[in-house]
Amino acid sequence: MSANQVRKKILLLFAHPSQKRSEVNLPMFELAKSLDFVTCVDLYSEYPRHHININREQQRLVDHDIVIFQFPFYWYSTPSLLKEWQDLVLEYNFAYGPDGTALHGKTLICALSAGGAEQAYRADGYNHFTVRELLQPLEQTARLTGMRYLPPFAIFSSRSTECQRQQHLANWRKLLEALSFELINDDKVAELTTINDALPALPNLASMAV
Repeated sequence: MSANQVRKKILLLFAHPSQKRSEVNLPMFELAKSLDFVTCVDLYSEYPRHHININREQQRLVDHDIVIFQFPFYWYSTPSLLKEWQDLVLEYNFAYGPDGTALHGKTLICALSAGGAEQAYRADGYNHFTVRELLQPLEQTARLTGMRYLPPFAIFSSRSTECQRQQHLANWRKLLEALSFELINDDKVAELTTINDALPALPNLASMAV
């Protein structure tokens, strides 16, 4: 990384239908809004009646290099508006099909919070599957649309103390900085359940003059 390296542009699509109850997702979104290399979109604020502007959303995708779906993990999936966004925006001959190459080479990653503990998301745990396994429809969507898919950034036991929340936010900032400077090594994260495990090895760019 050099001081003159151009950052990749990140599109953060935030989908939280009950933000007043959010303890960690909303602070994450507010932090991301302070970073000039991240375009932050609050889907429930923009589309309270679910009337999604397909052309605008497709142009946003075209204009960015990295797409992040940020959401609370509801019933092992995304909130309904984010699913509808996928259904409507990822059109034939835009995202897939013979002329559907608009997303080729871009990156998709999920950032989610879950109320349960990490131990609950294992084969022998309460939920029987890891979050990455439960997100396989999105992983396959990335494959079908020619996108690079990264393991999810996951916050478990999301009802955390203030100290824990600050650590979550520090990790989140670290991930956003690393994504923008393309510091994520695909080979090193390919088999990870969450990308959180890769964060300790990444530099803390927030404290560096770049």
